[in-house]
Amino acid sequence: MTRHDGAPPDMTGAHQPEDATVVYLPATRTDNPTTASPDTSAPSAPDAGTEVELAPAREAFNTRRLVPEQTRERMAHGAVVVAHRAGPVVGNAARGAGGVVRDVARGVGVVWARYRDNHSAARYERMMQAAEVEGDHERLLEWEARAVAEKQRRHARAMEWLASPLKLVGALAVGIASIVALLLALGIILAIGDGDIGQVVAPIAGVLEAIRWAWWFATAYGIFVVLGATTLGLVYLYRQGHQPQATTDATWAGPGRRAEDRVRESEPVTPSKVVDALKHLGNARLRKAIEAMADGGAGMLSPIVLAGTGVEVDVELPRGTNTEEVKAKRRQLAENLDRHEHEVFIDTSSAARTVRLWIADAGALDEPIDASPLVVDGEAHASVHSGRAPWGRNLRNDPVELFLWQMHLLITGKSNMGKTAALRALVLWAAFDPTTRFRIADLKGLGDWHMFKNIADVLIEGPTDAHVIAATEMLEDAVEEMDRRLQGFDKAKYPNGVPAGLPGYEPLFVIVDEAQVAFMCPALDEHKRPYGGQKTTSRYFAAARKIHNQGRAVNVVLWQGTQDPTDQNLPKMVREGAHIRASLHVGTESQARMGLGENAVNEGAAPHELKQEHKGTLVVTGPGVTCPPGKTSEIVRTHYIGGSEATALAERAEQRRAERPATEPDEQRDLLADVHTVLGSDDHIRTTDVVSRLRKHAAHYPPYQRLNGTTLAEQLDEHGVSVTRRDGIPTVYTERVRAALAHREHTTD
Repeated sequence: MTRHDGAPPDMTGAHQPEDATVVYLPATRTDNPTTASPDTSAPSAPDAGTEVELAPAREAFNTRRLVPEQTRERMAHGAVVVAHRAGPVVGNAARGAGGVVRDVARGVGVVWARYRDNHSAARYERMMQAAEVEGDHERLLEWEARAVAEKQRRHARAMEWLASPLKLVGALAVGIASIVALLLALGIILAIGDGDIGQVVAPIAGVLEAIRWAWWFATAYGIFVVLGATTLGLVYLYRQGHQPQATTDATWAGPGRRAEDRVRESEPVTPSKVVDALKHLGNARLRKAIEAMADGGAGMLSPIVLAGTGVEVDVELPRGTNTEEVKAKRRQLAENLDRHEHEVFIDTSSAARTVRLWIADAGALDEPIDASPLVVDGEAHASVHSGRAPWGRNLRNDPVELFLWQMHLLITGKSNMGKTAALRALVLWAAFDPTTRFRIADLKGLGDWHMFKNIADVLIEGPTDAHVIAATEMLEDAVEEMDRRLQGFDKAKYPNGVPAGLPGYEPLFVIVDEAQVAFMCPALDEHKRPYGGQKTTSRYFAAARKIHNQGRAVNVVLWQGTQDPTDQNLPKMVREGAHIRASLHVGTESQARMGLGENAVNEGAAPHELKQEHKGTLVVTGPGVTCPPGKTSEIVRTHYIGGSEATALAERAEQRRAERPATEPDEQRDLLADVHTVLGSDDHIRTTDVVSRLRKHAAHYPPYQRLNGTTLAEQLDEHGVSVTRRDGIPTVYTERVRAALAHREHTTD
């Protein structure tokens, strides 16, 4: 290579500035020279200090396909808008997914809490803590006893599981052998019918083929079954956790929730509230009929009146509906009225197509009732033949009294519900009649009946087989006494049966508390006859049946108390022999039918709907009970007589029995004068209270002992004294009695 000036190139590699090739860019002079370069073919170098402006660059190849600047700006703005709009959607989706996961987790907690409560003592411990916080020591002891019983039940079940594997293996072996034998027998029948010896094993081969097909189906499609079951399980957990009240602890039982309920339930019962409750009863015909009424349904209702601890109203149902449809919706109606089911009662009125609603004041039925008249009245007395035993008050707060003359009695219920106290209260009243005799067997033996040691001819206390044997012999002795009376009775002299006060035929009460112990006793006598059991060979069962069959005719009656009735611990023939049957809270409707009988439960008696906390409240039915019109049973809140009070009453009864009873005079009494006397300085008194005062005023006058509120009102009406309602309760007014007495004296003069 030669340089442009003809000199040889420098081979040393040194850079020579004068050797560099200079390329001049197109430029425009800013000084506008007047002379051009003599050589126009090549650009001339700009002079030093001269300002040069570059010429616009030429358009590059294929640059027409590039996105214009405005389009790029519009696209960038759109991307920002899409990002802003997609952000909330993504957030909502994420929150929704998180909520689903949270609800599933909460559902797991709810299911686990339920499992824990059902398989441990957690529920009992929680209730014990709540009772301890509230300072309710009685309820604390009750829940503690239940916790101990539950732990014992689980321990016994665990012990049973230890022996269950061997039993299960044995049962499986017997089952498989039985199936194989059955299949072989079937194969032999087929072989004989078809004439083919191969048919002998055909059924077994068919079963094996079915098993092989089932295994193939499980391996081929089992994944779908697993996925389906998993999906259903997740849906179930989600629904459990999605419910607003879902929680893993029992906050519903806290005092805050109960206080809110009290505020809500304390609202008064108004006509609009009753109509609205009926409207939302779930009966389409009733709802449409109410909506079609011009007055909005107000014409269906009678005036709402006070009735005891609640209110009462008659409802004339529209055509197309019947009373049974409303009575069947009792729970729904109660909840629509902001009440519990046990606070609303539906009776059929005497008018056609009319129901009578009695609605308790919120919480009124949970309040304790007054003390027993036996405790309050220091001059208590009784006449079994003509009197009535005070037992408690019904839901309308009226006194309930039982007629016990020649009545067999049965009381049942769950444990620790007040069964013994209710039965003992009746016996205490009967003890104030000096003519009565008692033979008592307490098969619990904790001293509940010890106060009768100086009153009863026989008193047995204890739960062992020896005590059951003694109780059985006591019943058999009563049967012998019954036979003696039957054989010695003078039928010609007393054609109407045994009269009151007949020597040798005094009322004999045979009382067995905790009778289920007797029926479940496995002991045998020397002749291998069982003392307990439900068969005719059972000595206790046979003696009880004999007394039920013929005892009442000669004043020998059997009273029994039992708990948790079943066909084993309370046979049907024994329970059906009782005239008066009462049941406290029981667990199931079948137990209610055992305690009260089919008819009473079919007519609406529901002791299984009572609550656990309603101790001492029972449903009673029978001829000795005064029930409302159209009903066969009555709910009674019994007077509670504690152990110390019962002991004091027994001592008073013992003193009274030591005195010889005076002969009852054959007298006639003036009803008006006696009513005026018992009214005293009061302006008005309820008819039921007037009856109680009359019975005390003339204790040995049989007509007064047989009185009740209805018959008293009828007899006073015959004497010109009208009995009217005050606050919904039949009431006797003193001024009306005085006016009737004055009118009678004036007429006589």
